[in-house]
Amino acid sequence: MDDKMRQYWSRNLRYMAMLLTVWALVGYVFSIFLVEPLNAFQLGGFPLGFWFAQQGSIYIFVCLIFAYYFLMQKLDKEFDVHE
Repeated sequence: MDDKMRQYWSRNLRYMAMLLTVWALVGYVFSIFLVEPLNAFQLGGFPLGFWFAQQGSIYIFVCLIFAYYFLMQKLDKEFDVHE
């Protein structure tokens, strides 16, 4: 594999690690470990910790899917591997 493809996959793996970190932070830390402190705040009439556990992590996950899509579109064009 040439150096250009190594750079491509390195950046791809960096994007995945970054997005998975956000997912783990929202899905586990905010929804499980910090639920009680977050419940001191309200979002739409519901405690924030409850919102993250029930709805927020799903919304964030869908946003991360779109973020990965757009990041990869840009990366594919930059390295000229797009269709």
